[in-house]
Amino acid sequence: MKTGIIGSGAMGSGIAQVLASAGHEVVIFDSNPAALSKSESSLKSSFEKLTEKGKLTSEQSLQYFSNIKYADNIEGLKEAELVIEAIVEDLGVKQQVFKNIEAMVSADCIIATNTSSLSIASIAAACTKPERVIGIHFFNPAPLMALVEIIPAVQTRNGLTEEVKAWVSSWGKLPVITKDTPGFIVNRVARPFYSEAIRLYEEGVADCATIDAAMTTIGGFKMGPFTLMDFIGHDVNYRVTESVFSSFFYDPRFKPSLSQKRLFEAGYLGRKTGRGFYNYAEGTEQIKPNEDKTLQQKIANRILVMLINEAADALFLNIASREDLETAMTKGVNYPKGLMAWGEEIGWKNILNQLDELYHYYHEDRYRASPWIRNQVK
Repeated sequence: MKTGIIGSGAMGSGIAQVLASAGHEVVIFDSNPAALSKSESSLKSSFEKLTEKGKLTSEQSLQYFSNIKYADNIEGLKEAELVIEAIVEDLGVKQQVFKNIEAMVSADCIIATNTSSLSIASIAAACTKPERVIGIHFFNPAPLMALVEIIPAVQTRNGLTEEVKAWVSSWGKLPVITKDTPGFIVNRVARPFYSEAIRLYEEGVADCATIDAAMTTIGGFKMGPFTLMDFIGHDVNYRVTESVFSSFFYDPRFKPSLSQKRLFEAGYLGRKTGRGFYNYAEGTEQIKPNEDKTLQQKIANRILVMLINEAADALFLNIASREDLETAMTKGVNYPKGLMAWGEEIGWKNILNQLDELYHYYHEDRYRASPWIRNQVK
């Protein structure tokens, strides 16, 4: 298939690598020639490293790299059968790009967006043929992350979702189907991992290092929430939280924190700037976590029940199937277990009791238990 990628940043280049490695002809379009040149160098280096590691032969590496072409004019995409947009998370900009690309490609070309949190329906509405628009959301880095969320808009034609699912599988990825709701599966269900950790920190229950230690040693997560937020960058993580919050009509469950907003405003974006919740300056002594296992268990329990509650609510509202929810969280963000299976292990009555205890203490809607959990207990 002839495919086009709009945007030559890390995500666009990563998607191009995936498609080229699956045998597709790929054209990367970017109006910035310097960005295209950087993308070409990055992709060449990626394929060379795969050859050095013995994951590709030198012939395969050359073939896959030669599958990729570059264009600084949008007309370079006119023969594409599938176009995936991977540019800035700005609805107005995306809508304009979709108008431009639709005027260029054939009537049968499928146009997809890699947005992580914007409405697919709003993006599709910019097109005269919105029925061919769909969300194909890769995770960064695209060549390494197995999960791909497929998001049909209300306008997407019948049958296209299954066609795209088959394509994604043929690229060696794990597709999951989700409704066009804010944050889709992963960025919706994962919110409490960050927000409840910050809440514990703001209340003075524990410092960042202790909360991180609780989630890695007790919870079994690969990274604690503060380490992960600093790694992702607060310019990305905070904006996604803010976007999900406003898109859900300011539901208190998704309320952003002032602590993270202040870091974002100060330009303390995490590892990329040398400071976030942690200070990464050379010679800085890192905070030692409190090793009190009772405290760590209390922290891990509270964050975990909030995550499980969010997953249960996504199931209750038919955002995705149970199987896709479990796949999304284990393969998209590398959770140690599927949250629904984890809920069964802990016991739905235990989870409901913990949520109700938090709700009665705070009287905040963020702690309301999902009706799905109440139904399980009944």
